[in-house]
Amino acid sequence: MGKLYVFMGKSAAGKDTLYHQVMERFPALLPVTPYTTRPVRTGEEEGKEYHFVTEERFRELEREGKIVEYRCYETVKGPWYYFTADDGQIDLARGDYCLISTLEGYQKIRAYYGADHVVPLYIQVPDMVRIQRSLAREGQQEHPCVAEVCRRYLADEEDFSQENLERAGITEAIRNEDREQAMAEICEIMTGKHTCERKK
Repeated sequence: MGKLYVFMGKSAAGKDTLYHQVMERFPALLPVTPYTTRPVRTGEEEGKEYHFVTEERFRELEREGKIVEYRCYETVKGPWYYFTADDGQIDLARGDYCLISTLEGYQKIRAYYGADHVVPLYIQVPDMVRIQRSLAREGQQEHPCVAEVCRRYLADEEDFSQENLERAGITEAIRNEDREQAMAEICEIMTGKHTCERKK
C-alpha cells in the first residue's frame, strides 16, 4: 500500500511552492486536488490549485457520503468551504499521493485512510515572514482585502496552537526560510519511498 503525504501549515508558510517542487522532483507521486467554494484568485486555474465548486455541490457530495474532511471559514466575504472528497483520486493500491490540507484536515484524513498510510509534513516560517508574504499576495488581487489577511492570521494562530499540534501528534516542523533546506528535510522524511537528489 502507498503513502499519503499531507502538507500543512499556516497561511503563506510556502506549502504550495514546496508541494509543487516535490511533485516535480518525484514524478511517481500522484497529486490530490482539493475542493473549495471560495472564488478563484488571480493566477489560479480550475483543477490545478483546487476544484472550484458551489456550496450546493459541496452539500451534494456530503449527502453522498463522499466528504473525507472539510472546514468552513467565516470570512469577511461570507462562508468558504475547503474539503477533500473521496472522488476516486486516491487509491493507495496504486502508489503514493501528495496533497495540501490543514491540521484538522490531516487528522480526519488519517482517520479515514489509516495512520500507517498518512505522513504529515508541517511547514513553518516566522510570523513576520508570513505576514509580509500574505500582504504581498493579497496586493496582487483585483480587490485586495487586508481584513481577510488579518482574519486568516488570527485563525491560524488558533488552529495551529501548540496544544492542537500536540493533540495531532505533530512534534516536528519543516522550517521554510531556506527552500532547498526545507526540500532536503522533506526528502529525508520520504527516505525509503523515493530517492532524493538535489537539483543542480
